[in-house]
Amino acid sequence: MLFLEQMLNGFQLGVLLFLVASGLTLVFGIMNVINLAHGSLYMLGAFFLASFSQWSDSFFLGLLLTLPCCFAVGFALEQLIIKRLYQRDHLDQVLATFGIILFSNELVRLIWGATGLDVNVPLLLAGTIELLPGLEYSSYRLAIIAIGVVVAFGLYILINKTRLGMLIRAGASNKETIYALGINIHLLYSLVFALGAMLAGLAGAIAAPMLSVEIGMGEDILILTLVVIVIGGMGSIKGTIIAALLLGQIDTLGRAFLPNLLHQFMPDNFAATLAPALSSTSIYFVMIFILAFKPQGLFPAVGENK
Repeated sequence: MLFLEQMLNGFQLGVLLFLVASGLTLVFGIMNVINLAHGSLYMLGAFFLASFSQWSDSFFLGLLLTLPCCFAVGFALEQLIIKRLYQRDHLDQVLATFGIILFSNELVRLIWGATGLDVNVPLLLAGTIELLPGLEYSSYRLAIIAIGVVVAFGLYILINKTRLGMLIRAGASNKETIYALGINIHLLYSLVFALGAMLAGLAGAIAAPMLSVEIGMGEDILILTLVVIVIGGMGSIKGTIIAALLLGQIDTLGRAFLPNLLHQFMPDNFAATLAPALSSTSIYFVMIFILAFKPQGLFPAVGENK
C-alpha cells in the first residue's frame, strides 16, 4: 500500500509540473521565447491565493480571484516587456527574464513582506478517501490530480478543436503567413502568454496549502519544469504531459524508497549521505539518457502538429 500511495504522490507532483510546464512550452513553441520568469508567476499565484483566501475566508473564492489576476499579470508582462524580446536572441531573453525574477522577488517582499505565508487546506478537502482497503489518500491531493486531468483535457480541446487552437498551431508553424492573412498575431501572442501565466498561477495556488508560500519558491519548480520541457520536447503539450508524469514518479519513488534500498548494500552512514544526492539528481540522469538518443525530446512539437 505504501508503494501505491507514493505512486499517487508522484502522479500529483507530475500534475503540478504539467500545469507549470504546459504554459511555458506553449510560450516557447509559439513565440520562441525562453521565459525564465515563469516560476515567478507560479509564486505570484500562491501569494494571490494566500491574500484572497484570507480576505474572503474562502479558499475556493480565493482561487477564482487568483486566476484572472494571474492572467492579467501575464498579459501586462507580455505587453510591457516580453513583446520587445521576440526579435532578440535567446541570451537576451534569458537575461531579461532573469531580471524579471529578481524584480518579482523584491516586489513580493515589498507587498507581502519577507516572512512566508501559510494557506490552510479547505475544510471540504481536509480529510482522506479510502481508495482501497487499507489505502486512504488525501482528498486535497486527489483534487489536484482531478484539476490536472481537467486542464489537460481542456488544453487538448482548445488546441485541437477550436479556431483559437488552429491559430496557435498555425502561428507555431508559420507566423509570417498568419500575419499576412490578417490575423492579429500580436494579440494572439498576448493571449497565449497570459494563458501560460494563468496556468502557472493555478499551479502555485493549488500547491500553496502543501508548502510555505515564500519568496523565491518559483525557482525550484522552474528547474524541474525546464527538465520536463527538454525531455518532452520543446513546444509539445503531449510530450509535456508524459515527461511531467514520468519525472513526478521518478522523483517521488526515488526519495521514498532509494534510502532503504541503499541500506541493503552499504554502510548506514554512507547510504544516508548518498541516497538524498541520488534522489535529487536522478531526474537529470534521465534527461541525459533521453537526450543522448532523442536530442529533440520524446515528442518534438513538429510531430505533434502533423
